[in-house]
Amino acid sequence: MDQGLELHTRSIEQPEAFWGEAAKLIDWQRNAEQVLNSSAAPLYRWFSGGALNTCYNAVDRHVEAGRGEQIAIEYVSPVTGHNRSINYLSLQKQVARLAGLLKSLGVEKGDRVVIYMPMVPETAFAMLACARIGAIHSVVFGGFAANELATRINDAKPKVVLSASCGIEPSGVVAYKPLLDDALAQASHKVDNCVILARPQYQCELTDGRDLDWYSAVADAPEAECEVIAATDPLYILYTSGTTGTPKGVVRDNGGHAVALAWSMSHIYNIEAGDVFWAASDVGWVVGHSYIVYGPLLVGATTLLYEGKPVGTPDAGAFWQTIAKYKVKSFFTAPTAIRAIKREDPDGELIKPYDLSCLGQVFLAGERCDPDTLEWCQSKLDKPVIDHWWQTETGWPVAANLMGVAPLPVKPGSPARAVPGYQVEVLDAMGEQVGANETGNVVIKLPLPPGTLPTLWQNDQRYQDSYLSMYDGYYLTGDAGYIDEDGYLYIMSRIDDIINVAGHRLSTGRFEEVLCQHDSVAEAAVIGVSDKLKGQLPLGLVVLKAGARADHDVLYKELLTLVRSEIGPVAAFKLVSAVPKLPKTRSGKILRATMRKIADNQDYKMPATIEDPQTLDIVQNTLTRMGYSKALTQAVS
Repeated sequence: MDQGLELHTRSIEQPEAFWGEAAKLIDWQRNAEQVLNSSAAPLYRWFSGGALNTCYNAVDRHVEAGRGEQIAIEYVSPVTGHNRSINYLSLQKQVARLAGLLKSLGVEKGDRVVIYMPMVPETAFAMLACARIGAIHSVVFGGFAANELATRINDAKPKVVLSASCGIEPSGVVAYKPLLDDALAQASHKVDNCVILARPQYQCELTDGRDLDWYSAVADAPEAECEVIAATDPLYILYTSGTTGTPKGVVRDNGGHAVALAWSMSHIYNIEAGDVFWAASDVGWVVGHSYIVYGPLLVGATTLLYEGKPVGTPDAGAFWQTIAKYKVKSFFTAPTAIRAIKREDPDGELIKPYDLSCLGQVFLAGERCDPDTLEWCQSKLDKPVIDHWWQTETGWPVAANLMGVAPLPVKPGSPARAVPGYQVEVLDAMGEQVGANETGNVVIKLPLPPGTLPTLWQNDQRYQDSYLSMYDGYYLTGDAGYIDEDGYLYIMSRIDDIINVAGHRLSTGRFEEVLCQHDSVAEAAVIGVSDKLKGQLPLGLVVLKAGARADHDVLYKELLTLVRSEIGPVAAFKLVSAVPKLPKTRSGKILRATMRKIADNQDYKMPATIEDPQTLDIVQNTLTRMGYSKALTQAVS
């Protein structure tokens, strides 16, 4: 039995012994009474009765171990030209003071703090400061529009918001403060205080009686000590796509999260104390939480925080230059980034000037990695390129190559086998396991391992309805795929209509809601169409209200502006057209899956329940005119 399979078998057959041993990677203030508590199944809890502090484990214990001078965070900002090295001792003081400021503003254990900030070190300070005093942070990606931020404020009900005057993109400055002010005006929940980090690229006005200047407020604050936090207490809330209405607030607990991430850093990512790890993501996403801030710091590594893009800051060699300069051992990015680099530098000429001997491996995740992208990256770098798969909900990899202990041969198109702790299966609609290489619904048998979501924020029922109700005893991932004869998992598509734009999971239902806000639009359908760079792009088809006489160019611009305002620039929404009628079943369901196949030039079956077959011809002609479905697809009878 190979070592990876042995670890996996033990984790499934003896989960309490396996994770009890892994828990020794963490310093506990009180040991757990139960490693796995099944008393409220299917709401399982890990390390019940235990107590720890995540900030202490990520910061203070490394200082106490005599490694205070080691660099904790390398801040690299090609968009501003400013770089900064922060050692563990400096990190400890900055975090303790910010935690002290939060306490002086009345933030107590269990209170929520919303963080709406760019990719700067202070964002990591904010997360760790909340962890230090037991406040629950909720980071909202800076690209989200004001109404999306307001929705999250209403759900989390924070006492304080930590924000900045602006973020900086290659296209220019994105003013955060006006968006925050707008969101707070829209929100029914009222926030006591906002602490605003002033950046020189955009000066903003502070609201009297509510807003504080970050630098002066932190400078005057006392240093706060680490609180004793129950292992089962929430560390953070991270909102993920919901089809309509309130987004789902994924909860992460303190104990299981710390154990799982510490275990994953050495076993999956091959990172130990003192190594340099770079996850080229954003702190607004789960990758940023797990592998920019918490994971590397929990094991005493150096984490690289990058404010830039794979191309354009300044060119397609930026990633390789950064890896060489900072001696990055493991690098983690999205396939979208590699595709962007490949488009700009197809022959890999901008790799050649840099000494990448420090680099052990590259990890790709955030969307399905097509074999061409993986093989290009592997051939140009001459390094192992590891596709791996996980979700916001799981918080750490479900399927991956264990590069730290038991590397497997790479199969392009597969994230390899299930990681220890996860019993992944593929089931048909009736809940029966399918055979090797047969596609079905990808599920994980309960209990989920430590570090995964124990529930949704203040909504156990929605958690069970969303994830646990389809198959008794299983967590539904929402993905379809298959497992081959060697146990390698292949993720092929989403079961539902969540689309993946450059690694950002966005709901088509949300797009449709926004498009229907336009005065001329009666109904809308949005599908994800394949895109070589971003993986998928949202494409909208709208039916106009009777009598509406909107000019096509004017309507196009208005719809784009509406989506950008309501959802934000991360939507990458540029494809929309009016059609006289949408294809539907006789029961009124829009045939989105069929339209996706038409757009992507795939064979499709004429649905037996279609109301009007001619509507598919209308859609096909429209998509052809828009540059999709370039060759007419033959319907398969």
